Amino acid sequence: MTSFVRRTLLATTVLASATIGFSAAHAEDTAPAAATTTAAADEQDNPTSVGTGARDRGADIVVTARRRQESSQEVPLAISVVGGEHIDSTGSFNVGRLQQLTPTLQYYSSNPRNTAVNIRGLGVPFGLTNDGIEQGVGIYVDDVYNSRVASATFDFLDVAQVEVLRGPQGTLYGKNTTAGAINITTNQPTFDFEGKAEVSIGNYNFKQAKAAISGPLTDNLAARIAVSSTSRKGTIYNVTTGEHIQSQDNLGLRGQLLWKPTDTIDVTLAGDFSNQDANCCGSVYVRTGATQRAINRQFAALAAAQGYAPPSLNAFDRLTDLDTDLRAKNKIGGASLRVKWELGEGTLTSITAWRFWDWDPSNDRDFTGLPIVALSQNPSQQDQYTQELRYNYSSDKIDFVVGAFGFYQRIDTQGTEAQGAAASRWSINPGSVAAVPPGSSGCGPSASNQLACDPTVLDGLVAYNTQYLKNTSAALYGQLSWHITPELTLQPGVRLNYDKKEGYYQRRVFDGQGNELLLGLPSYTARQSAQLAIYTPQEISPTFSDWNFSYDFTASYKVAPDVLLYATYAKSFKSGGINQNGVPVDGSNNPILATATVKPESVHHYEAGIKTQFWDRKATLNVSIFRTDIANYQANVNNGQYGVLRGYLANAGAVRSQGVEADFSVRPSERFNAYVNGAYTDATYRKFTDAPCPPELSGGTTVTSTTTVSPAGTPGGISPENCDISGQRLPGVSKFSFSFGAEVNAPAKLLGKEGEVYFGYDGSVRSNFSSNPSPSAYTWIDGYSLHNFRAGFRTESGFDVYGWVRNAFDQNYFEQLMVGPGNTGLIAGLPGDPRTWGFTIKSAF
Repeated sequence: MTSFVRRTLLATTVLASATIGFSAAHAEDTAPAAATTTAAADEQDNPTSVGTGARDRGADIVVTARRRQESSQEVPLAISVVGGEHIDSTGSFNVGRLQQLTPTLQYYSSNPRNTAVNIRGLGVPFGLTNDGIEQGVGIYVDDVYNSRVASATFDFLDVAQVEVLRGPQGTLYGKNTTAGAINITTNQPTFDFEGKAEVSIGNYNFKQAKAAISGPLTDNLAARIAVSSTSRKGTIYNVTTGEHIQSQDNLGLRGQLLWKPTDTIDVTLAGDFSNQDANCCGSVYVRTGATQRAINRQFAALAAAQGYAPPSLNAFDRLTDLDTDLRAKNKIGGASLRVKWELGEGTLTSITAWRFWDWDPSNDRDFTGLPIVALSQNPSQQDQYTQELRYNYSSDKIDFVVGAFGFYQRIDTQGTEAQGAAASRWSINPGSVAAVPPGSSGCGPSASNQLACDPTVLDGLVAYNTQYLKNTSAALYGQLSWHITPELTLQPGVRLNYDKKEGYYQRRVFDGQGNELLLGLPSYTARQSAQLAIYTPQEISPTFSDWNFSYDFTASYKVAPDVLLYATYAKSFKSGGINQNGVPVDGSNNPILATATVKPESVHHYEAGIKTQFWDRKATLNVSIFRTDIANYQANVNNGQYGVLRGYLANAGAVRSQGVEADFSVRPSERFNAYVNGAYTDATYRKFTDAPCPPELSGGTTVTSTTTVSPAGTPGGISPENCDISGQRLPGVSKFSFSFGAEVNAPAKLLGKEGEVYFGYDGSVRSNFSSNPSPSAYTWIDGYSLHNFRAGFRTESGFDVYGWVRNAFDQNYFEQLMVGPGNTGLIAGLPGDPRTWGFTIKSAF
C-alpha cells in the first residue's frame, strides 16, 4: 500500500514549493489584488442549509443549481446545501458519509465499481454495475460531468460546498439526472494569498492530512494546489490471510490556474488525480435461510460435506475467511478548461473536459473460505470527453440559459473468472440417493452423478471476458425564467437528446486442462455439460440509438419577501441501454438477443413546495411534496448461478416514488445553531410481474401449468419461474429518514489566543429497508441511528483543534446484505463502521 508518511512528505514538498513561488509572486505585486469572480469564492463563507458553516445570520446561501449564482431560497426546487466547513467537521469526506446529513440521499457500495447513489430511492438499479446503462443521479464537479458513479467513492478534495438537487434535473443537467444531481464546487484560485492545512488521527490507525494553498503568480494569473491523503486499518479481520480488510488508502491531488486577461474573461485550467489502493473489498457471514433447493444442496449441508464452518456466526465479530486475494485499485482523474466571458448582461461559458478511470479489482464471489470461485476480476479502463457551451442571460423581466452538450465515452474491460477445487462438490448435484444423511454431499458409490465427487471437473475451469462500450451523446437545451410580476415567475425548459451505444461482449471458456469449450458441437460429454452449466461461451455485439425530448415547467410565486411557493411538472427520461455483461441463453445455449437492449425509462414528475425564512431570517423552513412515476424502469436481474450470468438488465413495468421532505434550520444567535431534516419516501414497484424471485422462492423445480408453487422456504419444493413483486418496496429505501444536529459555543481564551470553545452533535435515523432487488425475508436491514459528537477550540484567524467521536454508541448495523450465489440460502453482509474517534487540528492563513 502507498505509505501515508511518503504521501504526506510529498504533499508537504509540493505545498512548500508552491508557497515559495506564491510568496515571491505576491511580493512583486504592485497592483491591488483582483477579486475572483468564481462561484466558489463567493460561496465559501456563506452559511449552509445543512449544518453549521459560517456564523452570519440571515446571509444568503449562494448556489448554482440553475447554472447561475443566486440564493438557494430563490430557486424553486428541493435542494440541500452542505458547506465545506461542515463537511470537514463531521468527517463527511465522501458522498457515502454525506448521506448521514441528507436524508433523501442513498449510497450503497460493495466496492468502488459496484456503487449506487440514489435520491428518493431512484437512480441506478440495485446490484452489480452494468456499464451499458446510465446512472440516474448526475455527479458534477466544477461543471464537469462524471459519468461513472465510482467518482462518488473518492475523498472530497478542497470542496467549497455540495448541492444535492432532488428530483429530475434533465433540462440543465441532462439525461443522467432523472432522480437528481450532486453539484460539487471546489475552492477556486484567488488573487489574495491564502492557505490551509489539516491533520487528523484516530483509532484503527486513522490518519488524514489535507492542505491547500492559493495566490497570485502575476497580476492576472492565480493558482491553487490542494492535496488530501487518508489511510485507515480495515474494520474486518480475515482469519485466512491474517489481514484487516475494508481499509482506506486514498490520495487526491488537484491543481488549478486562473487567468484573467481582462475584467470580463476568466479562463480556468484544472487537473486532478485520485488513487485508492485499499485492502478491499469483502464481506462477513450473516445468516442462512431456507430456499427451495433439495435439503442436501443448501448451505448447511454443502458446508458440512466439505468440513467447512464460517469463522463466526455473529456478523459483528467482524471476522471473515475469504480465500481469494482482494484488490480494489482505483484511479480517476482528468483535466478541464473552463472559459467564462461576460457579454453585456449575459455570460458565455465553455467547459471542455477529459476524464479517465482505471479499475483493477479482485473479489471473492462465493463469500466463503472455500475455493469455489477461485478468481473473479473485471479490470476496466475508461476515457470520457465532454464539451459544453452555454449562454446565461439575466434582466429584470427574463433570465434564460441556452446551451449544447456533447459526450463520448470508451470503456474496455478484461474479465477473468475461475473455479476452484471445492467447486464440483458445491455446484454439481450428485443426484438423488436413498436416505442421504444430514451433512452429507451425497458422494459415494450410490451417487447417481459421480461428477460431483470429482474435483477436477470444475477445478481450473476459467472464463475470459472481453468487452468494450462506445457511448456517444449530444444535446441542445434551454430554460427560461419569465418574471411576469415581481412575485410571479414562469419557468419552462426543454432538452433534445441523441444517444448511441455500441457494445461488444465475448466470453471464452477453457477447462482445467486448457481445452476450449465451444458451442454448436453435435454432442457433449457429461463432464463438458457440467462445465458449460457453470460458464457458457457467448459473443454478442449489442447496439442502441434513440432521440428523446424532455421538458419541464415550473411556476413560482412570492407570497411575501421571504416566502416562496412553487410547483413543477417534468417529463424526463433515462437513456436506453445495452446488456454489457452478457445476456440469458435459450435451451441450446444461444444468446437471447431480444434481451440485449433495454428500453429508455419514461419519467413523469410532479412536485410542489414552500420555502420560508422567518424570525428576522434566523430560521429557515422548506417543505416539498413529490411524486415520480417511471415506466420501463431499468432493473437489475440476477439468475442465482455462479458464472452463467451474474446479472443483466431488464425493464420493469413501472415504479413510483412519492413522499414529503422538510428541512429546518435555526440560528438565534452566534452562540447556537441547529437543524432538522426529514423525509418520508414511499418508493414501490407499481408493476413488475416477471421479476427474479427472492431466495426463499428459488432453487426448486420450476413450476409448470399443472403444478402448484410450494410455500416459501420448502426444501425440494416447486419454484415459480419468476415472481410478481408489484406493490413491494424498492431496494435501499427507508420509509422514514432524519438527520439533525446542533452546535453551541462560548468565548474563551487558550494559549493566549482569543476564540471560542464549542460542542457539536450530528445524528441520523432511518427505518428498515430491503437489500435485495426482490424483497426477501432474509435481506431486510433493520433501522438504526447514528450519533456523532465533536468538541474543540477555534479562533477567527482559522486555527481549530477538536476531538471527535462517530457512531458514539457503537451501533451495530449493516450497510448492505447480499444473497450468495447458487440459491444455497447464504446471506453475506457489509457491517457499517463501529465507533471511531480521533483528533483534528487545522489552521488557515
